[in-house]
Amino acid sequence: MRTHCREGEVGYDMLINRTTGDTLRSLTVSLKLYQLREQAKQHPNRVFTTLHHLVDVDFLREAYRRTRKDAAPGADKVTAHDYALHLESNLESLYKRYKEGSYVAPLVRRVWIDKEDGSQRPIGIPAFEDKVLQRAIAMILNAIYEIGFYDFSNGFREKRGAHDAIKSVRDGCYQAKVSEIIDADVSKFFDDMPHDHIRKILRLRVNDGKIIQLIGRWLKAGVVEDGSVSYPACGSPQGGVISPLIANIFLHHVLDEWFVKQVQPKLRGRSFLVRFADDFILGCEVEADARKIMRVLPKRFGRYGLTIHPDKSKRVHFRWPSRYSKKSGTGTFDFLGFTHYWGQSRNGNWVVKRQTMRKRQARAMRSIYVYCRDNRHESVMTQLKGLNVKLRGIYNYYGIRCNYRPLWMIYQHARECWRKWLSRRSHTGFITWEKFDEFLKIWKLPEPKITKMV
Repeated sequence: MRTHCREGEVGYDMLINRTTGDTLRSLTVSLKLYQLREQAKQHPNRVFTTLHHLVDVDFLREAYRRTRKDAAPGADKVTAHDYALHLESNLESLYKRYKEGSYVAPLVRRVWIDKEDGSQRPIGIPAFEDKVLQRAIAMILNAIYEIGFYDFSNGFREKRGAHDAIKSVRDGCYQAKVSEIIDADVSKFFDDMPHDHIRKILRLRVNDGKIIQLIGRWLKAGVVEDGSVSYPACGSPQGGVISPLIANIFLHHVLDEWFVKQVQPKLRGRSFLVRFADDFILGCEVEADARKIMRVLPKRFGRYGLTIHPDKSKRVHFRWPSRYSKKSGTGTFDFLGFTHYWGQSRNGNWVVKRQTMRKRQARAMRSIYVYCRDNRHESVMTQLKGLNVKLRGIYNYYGIRCNYRPLWMIYQHARECWRKWLSRRSHTGFITWEKFDEFLKIWKLPEPKITKMV
């Protein structure tokens, strides 16, 4: 049956045609990427020299579809909604500038976020149009490089995340029978990556002049902060769409391949490497191997203009305790928000346990306290929704085996904070725990839950 519609309305047939057209265009782009991925798989040593032609308007449209729409705007203050108002003409204009080689990387807006050690980390926010083009180039590069990345690389990859890395660390400790853990920290990795080394490493696999030139423009794009503009001599801005992929490509060459092909064959015992972006853990069965790696690791990164932080990098004695020993495992190390240590299971076996780092737990508790304080005048429903979001976010990440107690402490802290600040606005005075327990039967906070069996 044909649908009739008034002027300005979208009819059923039109909607179906549009949807079908978008689907076909997405399939066409997916086919291009699949063919490119297969070529990279079949020819692992091939250097790709002609890739820029893959990008057309349909390719940009698919890149737009895959770009986050709720992220903060760049220096031009153009939001995803603003860009979508004239989407087709904007994509046509973007493609024309890309094809002609006249595309100029817009200014990057810099903001600062707090780190655990009290310092701040710079975040670069590109313009939305820049994100779309970065996404398009990242799709091409990812099709080539993804097949070559090792399984122990988990950061910024599809269907891989922090919990996969945490599980890999535990499995590596068991399989390698580790005695030593190397907890290394690369100083200001994203800020200090030399541009010349980035281009050299990219050209080992991708030597398309137009794409290399475009990436160079993004690396050298001006950064605006407090009305002033500066131009970086090195680094890739955190917050850019393509920066995580560049980081993975860089570290795949500098660390991953070097460790697998040059270091491991020369070691006396078993070993493992687990990396999440620029955070990585090395485990060794033999103590002498760990000492050797600690000596050569700063030299390896120094060749590429990077520094291993001397104070934050350490070698931890992490020997597997005897099954029949009553002495706890020696040493602990932190990785991805968790403290890893040896502990005994219920049946008496020694296992690698993980619990929330004290700094992370304190930060989570502080965040809950500040939220309750700042929103004390909001409705109970609004407060409950906000606390639910915070608590469920904490449970989703930190809800792993052996980590229930820290979650319960955070839950109890949330109860206490909410009771305290609700009491401040109560006309009847301080709310007793008996009354608050009755209150929580209606306005129930989510209780701790183990969400990941890693």
